[in-house]
Amino acid sequence: MTHPLPLQGQCTLVGAGPGDPELLTLKALKAIQAATVLLVDDLVSDEIVAMASPSARIVYVGKRGGCKSTPQAFIEKLMITAVQEGENVVRLKGGDPFIFGRGGEEVEHLRAAGIEVGVVNGITSGLAAVTSLGVPLTHREHAHGVVFVTGHAKPGDSGTDWRALAATARSAKLTLVIYMGVSDAQHIQAELLQGLPASTPVAIVQRASLPSQRHATSTLGELSATLVREGLGSPSVIVVGDVISGVQAALQTRSGELRTGTH
Repeated sequence: MTHPLPLQGQCTLVGAGPGDPELLTLKALKAIQAATVLLVDDLVSDEIVAMASPSARIVYVGKRGGCKSTPQAFIEKLMITAVQEGENVVRLKGGDPFIFGRGGEEVEHLRAAGIEVGVVNGITSGLAAVTSLGVPLTHREHAHGVVFVTGHAKPGDSGTDWRALAATARSAKLTLVIYMGVSDAQHIQAELLQGLPASTPVAIVQRASLPSQRHATSTLGELSATLVREGLGSPSVIVVGDVISGVQAALQTRSGELRTGTH
């Protein structure tokens, strides 16, 4: 007597980008539409979730710094169980799964359970943030490279050596893109000032690419004061480097045009 083989579905980690549904890749859209189960992060916009099949089961597994979050182990268990039940699972993440999205951890756990997993990249908020301001992350004259770094260390981890990073950024002309750094901005600022001038340009972009986006430009020496004055909070990206001087110059030019009545 033969026994039917156990059901085996599939799982894909999909980057939903910074929030604007028009910034989804075609591959991401196809994966979302084909999913029978979607495990959705907190930062994924409602417009993107609405692209799923009406018959899909949508499970919100919010994870946001400083807020009540779904335990990572529980999310991984949900993913494995659904695949083993034959579902087409999409783990839908804000930004990119492999840039501070814990995608690496989830891939490891899925593979340990004998499940192959696909990954669809998304536009990371650090890139969308500066693009929305009209400046690049790299520039032949101002920035020879870029560093994506988290301001939120794992419990028990000493975190980023900001002083060493600041020294490297200055000598190598690097742009620093800091994710999840608002809550510890005062400490990050103090440490970066050990290697970078207080006059180093800074931009803070909250909810990049969304209609509710807000931003402010400042200097490293005024970073904490600017956050408080402008009321900027999470989710925000902090960008440090000379490329931001392009934003400030553009704003000054625009302000001058408005005063003189030119267009």
